[in-house]
Amino acid sequence: MAPRKTASTSSRKTAAKPAKKDFTGGTIAEFSKEDDLHAYREMLLIRRFEEKAGQLYGMGFIGGFCHLYIGQEAVVVGMQLALKEGDQVITGYRDHGHMLACGMSPRGVMAELTGRRGGLSKGKGGSMHMFSKEKNFYGGHGIVGGQVSLGTGLAFANRYRGNDNVSLAYFGDGAANQGQVYESFNMAALWKLPVVYVIENNRYAMGTSVSRASAQTDFSHRGASFNIPGYQVDGMDVRAVKAAADEAVEHCRSGKGPVILEMQTYRYRGHSMSDPAKYRSKDEVQKMRSEHDPIEQVRARLLENKWASEDDLKQIDKDVRDIVADSADFAQADPEPDASELYTDILL
Repeated sequence: MAPRKTASTSSRKTAAKPAKKDFTGGTIAEFSKEDDLHAYREMLLIRRFEEKAGQLYGMGFIGGFCHLYIGQEAVVVGMQLALKEGDQVITGYRDHGHMLACGMSPRGVMAELTGRRGGLSKGKGGSMHMFSKEKNFYGGHGIVGGQVSLGTGLAFANRYRGNDNVSLAYFGDGAANQGQVYESFNMAALWKLPVVYVIENNRYAMGTSVSRASAQTDFSHRGASFNIPGYQVDGMDVRAVKAAADEAVEHCRSGKGPVILEMQTYRYRGHSMSDPAKYRSKDEVQKMRSEHDPIEQVRARLLENKWASEDDLKQIDKDVRDIVADSADFAQADPEPDASELYTDILL
């Protein structure tokens, strides 16, 4: 099968015109036909990939923990549109979408999920621990909030080397209460490090709503005591994410220090595959799906603007499903790592 084509981050960057405001009062970028088609394909790839991963988990091909990104696709796709070659990404354990958005091979990601030799961590990392120096993706991390200090370290390295690269450190509303997050905030603000802290607020962390777990539920204010500017963003609208990302990344590149972006988003599935998500109503989930789904918003725009027909969109869906099916077939057929692999890539 032909390899998936991915646009470089620099070639995908577009001017964000202040067309209108999102529900948080932030700017929404004006997307061209090409922009919307690109966003649609990328988000649909993540959605279909995660759906297939869920199926393989249920069939026993994927073991251990598996956290799906379904519903949150606009966040990482929109953020990625603002980056250039050399910018870095690091995130937590809900990481498959970030990998795909960075251009990592669907085959490699799926093979890692199934613990196979062709996986991006040679089958030894599984769902939560993948890495690609080539794509400047510095991992999914299983320790809650652990990636925030590492992402701050990436920004410190950029500052030390004198380049203009920016680090994106993704974490959730649950991780936002971890102590090392605030140590990182202090260091980043003190040294004006080029890091964008992207808080993916999907409202429930591991299962407890933010109103029951956080004294301050406006996560854009979390850096106030360190003088870090923060903004709430409609994380279900890829255009709003892109506009906020452009401003945040430019702020960092110009030497002004870190920024916090609170992405107000929503996950449709449980915290992980073992979570039945009984802490919220089916009506709540359905309301988000029917009124705010990030992919359906783009689909509706493409049809309304006559930038694509129903047949065009069906063909995109078929192409994406073919890519995902190919990755699943590869992941199930690929051999498991040899036992000797246990002794490689170990630092003492």
